[in-house]
Amino acid sequence: MTTRRLFAVLLVFTNLLAACLSPDGGAPAAPRQELVAPPPAVSTVAPATQSPTREEPAPTADEPAPAATAVPAAQSLPNPENTVWREIAGGLDRPTEITSPRDGSGRVFVLEQVGRIHIIQNGQLIPTPYLDISNIVGSNASERGLLGLAFHPQYAENGFFFVNYTDRDGNTRIARFSVSGSDPNQADPASRLELIRIQQPYGNHNGGALAFGPDGYLYAGLGDGGSAGDPLDAGQSLNTLLGKILRFDVDGGQPYAIPADNPFAAGGGEAEIWAYGLRNPWKIAFDRASGDLYIADVGQNQWEEVNFTPAGSPGGLNYGWRLMEASYDYSGTFYDTSALVLPVAEYTRNDGCSVSGGQVYRGQSLPGWQGVYLYGDFCSGNIWGLLKTGDGFENRLLFRTGFRISTFGLDDDGEIYLGDYSGAIYRLEAE
Repeated sequence: MTTRRLFAVLLVFTNLLAACLSPDGGAPAAPRQELVAPPPAVSTVAPATQSPTREEPAPTADEPAPAATAVPAAQSLPNPENTVWREIAGGLDRPTEITSPRDGSGRVFVLEQVGRIHIIQNGQLIPTPYLDISNIVGSNASERGLLGLAFHPQYAENGFFFVNYTDRDGNTRIARFSVSGSDPNQADPASRLELIRIQQPYGNHNGGALAFGPDGYLYAGLGDGGSAGDPLDAGQSLNTLLGKILRFDVDGGQPYAIPADNPFAAGGGEAEIWAYGLRNPWKIAFDRASGDLYIADVGQNQWEEVNFTPAGSPGGLNYGWRLMEASYDYSGTFYDTSALVLPVAEYTRNDGCSVSGGQVYRGQSLPGWQGVYLYGDFCSGNIWGLLKTGDGFENRLLFRTGFRISTFGLDDDGEIYLGDYSGAIYRLEAE
């Protein structure tokens, strides 16, 4: 068989595999959790062994998750052996985001991919959705749907919140909604104000994350538009919003203004761009205490990565895709790596296949976890802890679980939650 024919056969097999793994919306099964004998310590440096080339598989939700296993921490990371991921809600339809308005209400808001937002209050899931826009959300493909939610920093006063979703044509839309004037647990679907519509050339790599930074601006994570290998070179092009972190001043104009210090506000690129060189940023998170930014970027076929940007960093940073996949050459062309921001954590397909970005713990119930960025992998259920230290970063596997980890989130108090794509929400607690 010729090399060309062999490549064609492998490509067809890869596409068939991805199709077989598409979501089916099956009933979720609650996973067990138990402590077992600790496995060997995990290196802070990703191993060199690489798996065969393949695109990340689409999410599935049809198998029960196995037990969660705590992996004892080393050095200054906390010991997870006396903690447990405790289920606080179930029966959700493919959760994609967990967040809170930080309005003192203690409520936790959960997105469903199909286009609904639910509230968990006092440990109970409120049956009626806070917002249901499933009639305008397109979620018929594995990576489309309602993907991001961010509450305005003054939500308690103005009632504004923002969502990132794909419409029925598959294009990204970011829109603002308002809470109902008569019921704090109901949004007003008629209040929709569209900020931006971005055409998506393929069905995958939509990104979807939203977060307000310490500067009061709204940040949005956009993937490179999809397919495999970034055929449009969107990651490195400054003439498209795909493959970027965007930055909006939602208080400076209708529907928004361009912050004056956006790197291309005066030209040279699309004015909304804040940073570029990303493949599929699946969740971005600002540390509530420091303002540092964490970006989890899903890899092509070998490496998953987490990027870090210190608070106060200028815009215009290049995270490398598709020149690099994590800290490894991808394009095979010469370039100056000193001009790129390389990841602070990465792992191979031996440990998972699709990174799910996390949050920095800032709660009070687990004092030893202060400042730890928890992130995971959708396919393996592994959960790592990443801790900024005086001389760099400490990164270690903390839990082995069977969760299909789609998201992490914080409540008003900074306690951390995990979303299992099979339909359950968990909170990290002392056992």
